[in-house]
Amino acid sequence: MIDEIDRRVIDLFSAEPHVGVLGASRRLGLARGTVQARLDKLEARGVVTGWGPRLSPAALGYPVTAFLTLEIAQALGHGQAASHLAAIPEVIEVQTITGAGDLWCRVVARSNDDLQRVIDAVLADESVLRSTAVIALAEQVGHRVLPLARAAAGRSS
Repeated sequence: MIDEIDRRVIDLFSAEPHVGVLGASRRLGLARGTVQARLDKLEARGVVTGWGPRLSPAALGYPVTAFLTLEIAQALGHGQAASHLAAIPEVIEVQTITGAGDLWCRVVARSNDDLQRVIDAVLADESVLRSTAVIALAEQVGHRVLPLARAAAGRSS
């Protein structure tokens, strides 16, 4: 769980990732050591998983996003399929799922035509048997976790 101080630290660093610990301590009215200790704890507990820049696939030349549902060869297991998929740069997320498929995969491509090349690369390993694709038309709500952190802090107060 996170508390209100954690939430404030997360909010500030989410909005202004370059603020720095000293700047954050001044803005939040907390001791520098408190801010650093909170950041260290959040990282150690796996709440904060990284500090790197968030990249836009579209700005990198990959404006097409698609979601693939994959069926895999059960005898070969998830590991082989996951290793194969991790080697494809256009594969930006893979999850094990329940239901009709085995894996859910978010991929990007340079165009709808290029998407075929990406799907062919996904299917190029014997561990991946079949794929169905859904092309995203527009992002309505992007990947986000900050509202969840705020809600979690509200419950612990």
